[in-house]
Amino acid sequence: MNEQLWLEFFEYISFDIYDWTLVFALFFIALELTDDLITKRFSGERFLETLSSMFTQVPFYLAEIFTFGAGVYLYFMIHEMIPWKLPINGYTGLLVLMLADLTYYIEHYVIHKVRLFWLAHSVHHSSSMMNTATAFRFSFFDPIVSVMFHLPLVLMGFNPILIFAAEVLVQAYQFWLHNEMVGKLGPIEWLFNTPSHHRVHHGSDRKYIDKNFGGILIIWDRLFGTFHKEEELPNYGLTTPMTSKNPITVQFYEFPKLYRDLVKAKGVGEVLGYLFRGPGWQPERQSKKKSETIKSV
Repeated sequence: MNEQLWLEFFEYISFDIYDWTLVFALFFIALELTDDLITKRFSGERFLETLSSMFTQVPFYLAEIFTFGAGVYLYFMIHEMIPWKLPINGYTGLLVLMLADLTYYIEHYVIHKVRLFWLAHSVHHSSSMMNTATAFRFSFFDPIVSVMFHLPLVLMGFNPILIFAAEVLVQAYQFWLHNEMVGKLGPIEWLFNTPSHHRVHHGSDRKYIDKNFGGILIIWDRLFGTFHKEEELPNYGLTTPMTSKNPITVQFYEFPKLYRDLVKAKGVGEVLGYLFRGPGWQPERQSKKKSETIKSV
């Protein structure tokens, strides 16, 4: 296959695969709602939670339109400037997919560990239930973060079309991970991310927090020490539960909390700490005060 045919193939992946993923996702959601009815788990609250997750796609797509356009322009502009362009073929396609999956792991890890990024990603984790609709529960800031983290792949010389295709495949793979219908899958779980692994990632139980960051492959978690197997069905959601079904509240739940912390910050150091340290970070004076309060009780 010549380079032009490979380019057309990767363009197809970039622009069509995700649309088909949405079609299959709607089928899975219908299947899950039917399963809820059969098993008598269906309730108005679960249905509203599903709708809340689906409605986050509206602002996400609006942001995606502008961010994707800007990302395409930026990536191609940089790609034209660098002299070390890699060819477009099956080998570079497979390589960029592996690197995009590793990039997703790194991005996913960082947005859990840096509060400024967690503002966006917390939207995805705020649901108290796990079904396919949760896979599309996004913040409209998510596309901006993704463009930032995948920029090094452009600097390595990969054609932007390959990068976009790889991003789509990594994201599209994950739609089926968000469910409770699929149990453990035996030897497959050693290499690939599965619903069981991803249920752990969405768990708010202490032992499950910040585990299983992988996209397609779970080997990154096994290599870097962030893997945890599913021992029992997790409790889902944030450690401070977000119970609202209002899509606006879902989008901005963490913002007032950060604002309150920034207002009480003493100096630039604490401001930077609240922005760039982990979501639960508190300055030393606050930690000591909390410790003294507990002792006095």
